[in-house]
Amino acid sequence: MYEYLEGKVARSGPARLVVDVAGVGYDLAVPIGARFEGADSKGTVRVWTHLAVRDDAHELYGFPDRETRELFRLLLRVRGVGGGLALGILSSLPGNSLLEAIAAENLKAFTAIRGVGKKTAEQILLDLRDKAPQPSQAGSDVLVPRASDHANGSVEDAVSALSSIGYSEKEARRSVDRALKKTPDADLETLVRIALRE
Repeated sequence: MYEYLEGKVARSGPARLVVDVAGVGYDLAVPIGARFEGADSKGTVRVWTHLAVRDDAHELYGFPDRETRELFRLLLRVRGVGGGLALGILSSLPGNSLLEAIAAENLKAFTAIRGVGKKTAEQILLDLRDKAPQPSQAGSDVLVPRASDHANGSVEDAVSALSSIGYSEKEARRSVDRALKKTPDADLETLVRIALRE
């Protein structure tokens, strides 16, 4: 329905982005650590979108480029993978890392992600090994982690980010606490990535 949205960033968080398009604010769930060109300078951003329609909700997902959105859509085709889990996978294995894990049939890369069990990981590899594009030889990721300042709200932002991709608040806090014990000086993006594996 929507190919992309173009407008000003009204609000951004680790896993959410609100884009103001001609006075209408679109709230999008985005992969953790995704960099949207123009967002830092408060300029105009283009966000590639996917609208998921369910009986109880309409969820709008946003991506920094068409390629990342297509990876998300590939993941949605796998039995047992919904929007929240697909975002979690893209947050843990951004861009080229995901393609490399699929090409190498790296089961451990997927089972290390919270919410991905062995059966789901096997299903991802089975379903996508012939459908996913080959990884880039340059080794660059489609998603680039954003630089984050150390802030008192990092823990709450990390909990909020995990909650937005399907964790209960209790699970999110537990995972963030474990991540903090491992890397107490981690920035927000690193903290969330580690928590996704806890």
